[in-house]
Amino acid sequence: MADDSVRGDQANRLPTTEEEWRVRLTPEEFKVLRQAGTERSWTGEYVDTKTEGTYHCRACGAELFASATKFDSHCGWPSFDQALPGAIRYLEDRSLGMVRIEVRCATCDSHLGHRFDGEGFTPTNARYCINSISMRLDPSTT
Repeated sequence: MADDSVRGDQANRLPTTEEEWRVRLTPEEFKVLRQAGTERSWTGEYVDTKTEGTYHCRACGAELFASATKFDSHCGWPSFDQALPGAIRYLEDRSLGMVRIEVRCATCDSHLGHRFDGEGFTPTNARYCINSISMRLDPSTT
């Protein structure tokens, strides 16, 4: 029985090196989650999803967004108007010749996408533009 608990602890342990992340993630997941890549617009599995549930970080399983906060922004990626409390870490991103807010998982520091403010899509005035490959939807939770 002690052996099972040790195996469980190892399975739930977060990688500490990028090489360990490479083993855990597919090459496409690694490119987006660990190297701040972006999947092509309109190609992600959750762009048009209306299923209720909770979106979790694909790298570590942490809860990120409730489906009730998802909206159609017509941008080509899943959009949310707010994250779950404490789920996200924010970084200034000055790549591509502009200033954006990078969104990362607060648990494992994986790249999820970007947040844009002031667009007026929703009452929160925020759009979290998130790569589908950065998340998994659990339809059993809301």
